[in-house]
Amino acid sequence: MNMTDRTGIFAGDNPFEIARRWLSDATETEINDPNAMALSTVDETGLPNVRMVLLKEIGDDGFWFYTNYGSAKGRELEYAGKAAIVLHWKSLRRQLRVRGRVVREDGPEADDYFASRSLKSRLGAWASKQSQPLASRTALMAEVAKVTAQKGTNPPRPPFWGGFRIEPVEIEFWADGAFRLHDRFVWRREEYENEWEISRLNP
Repeated sequence: MNMTDRTGIFAGDNPFEIARRWLSDATETEINDPNAMALSTVDETGLPNVRMVLLKEIGDDGFWFYTNYGSAKGRELEYAGKAAIVLHWKSLRRQLRVRGRVVREDGPEADDYFASRSLKSRLGAWASKQSQPLASRTALMAEVAKVTAQKGTNPPRPPFWGGFRIEPVEIEFWADGAFRLHDRFVWRREEYENEWEISRLNP
């Protein structure tokens, strides 16, 4: 492709750096949760599932987020080992799409992130049996009170809670264009160790 065609907001030799720049731009313009992303998974029957989660980091090896491993998304991520995400920034008229394999992260990084959360969020993580049936909100709050008495003011990270990293084989950068003639550039690699190939796509 003609590399000079990929200028402005699409410029750069590292897709992770471009993604971080786009997220930084969104942080200045989005009213709520610029790091909100739709996470798509499939269950054991192949039925798709999608929900909004919060992206916590874009590293040079992937896109990080955290959840309860026993939740529907946690189980589906473990089962399939692959996932897709999309971040849509209406204020910028841009979106970022990612597909790749999933790696579980439950080491020091997960411990550090859990410790950085508010106390109520940490206690809530212990109390919630995410995605499981719940009798009532009263029952949930009773469980929170129970956990608070048990775990105190500095609860450790639960063994059933931690991170996932999506290591992409495909990253697409999309920006709105006049008359629906949008600009789309996709970075692809067949293997995770391979160099990226970049293509401009039709709108």
